[in-house]
Amino acid sequence: MSMTTNAMDGETSRSLAYSMMAEVGGSPISRRHLHDELLVRLRDCIIDGELPPGAKIPEKDLCERFGVSRTPLREALKVLAFEGLVILNHNRGSIVKPLTLLDLSQAFPIYARLQALAGELACERLTRDEIAAILNLHERMVGYYEKHDARGRALANEQIHERIQNGSRNRNLIQLIRSISGPIRRARTLLNLPPSRLVNDITEHERIMTALERRDAASLSGAIRDHIENTFACVKELLAIPERRTPGRNGNHVGAAQPA
Repeated sequence: MSMTTNAMDGETSRSLAYSMMAEVGGSPISRRHLHDELLVRLRDCIIDGELPPGAKIPEKDLCERFGVSRTPLREALKVLAFEGLVILNHNRGSIVKPLTLLDLSQAFPIYARLQALAGELACERLTRDEIAAILNLHERMVGYYEKHDARGRALANEQIHERIQNGSRNRNLIQLIRSISGPIRRARTLLNLPPSRLVNDITEHERIMTALERRDAASLSGAIRDHIENTFACVKELLAIPERRTPGRNGNHVGAAQPA
């Protein structure tokens, strides 16, 4: 068989493969965008408390709401289960995973160290404009705090940490952080932090911004780690409050946060 014939056979095979992909749902890029967008929306529904801890996942309603079939929805739920946000019960229906002290105790120390490492790397790799944008976000967060806008403050806080971790320019590190951040983001969103913690939160962020502006990697790493560890200490206290605890499946009580 000649090289020309081999090339033609290869081209024919590729054309056939592309045709088959089109028949089963379009190009790979389109499908990936659908999956990513669906995953983001479902994750936000859980983290924002629209789907509260312990709630059954209304698959039919969500499919109608987002205009998708059950297959991509269930694929997204598998990812969220891996992230610790969902419990898969195929026979009885999946549920939003309760926010437990055990899960947070395992996630927070790792999260603190990974975020600290991201900050250390970001000091070297962020551009001046990127640092300026983060500093501006901090000013906006302080403004939201002064206006008692809890949602705006939380969103700005989330964006600050995300931009610092993205500034590490380390894809593996960013993926690791995102894979364990779900329960932590839920804790920050669903629990009403006391005024004393909010004041300290602003002070700790000021320390982070100062280190970032100076590109002081060691100071930034330490400031981020202290900030996250202090947040966890507050979360532990909140989850210890009786009204924020619900019975677990085995009859023992687990710390499951109620929507704020």
